[in-house]
Amino acid sequence: MKKELHPSNYRLVVFKDMSNDYAFMTKSCINTNETVKWEDGNEYPLVKLEISHTSHPFYTGKMKLVDTAGRIDKFKTRYAKK
Repeated sequence: MKKELHPSNYRLVVFKDMSNDYAFMTKSCINTNETVKWEDGNEYPLVKLEISHTSHPFYTGKMKLVDTAGRIDKFKTRYAKK
């Protein structure tokens, strides 16, 4: 196997869906500054998600407008007639 092919910071990370507070833990090498206390009492890095499989309309079958970043306003200002 090639040396130094895999990242060195591969660890357990908590991903949290901010639209419905669903959280899951998996291994990742994503960089983050925030941490959260998990169910087992340990602290893990936290990555905040805008949408996950528990809130996405394709998986839930429900249409739900999630505009946490003001995407609609950004679109309207970008493509507004001048």
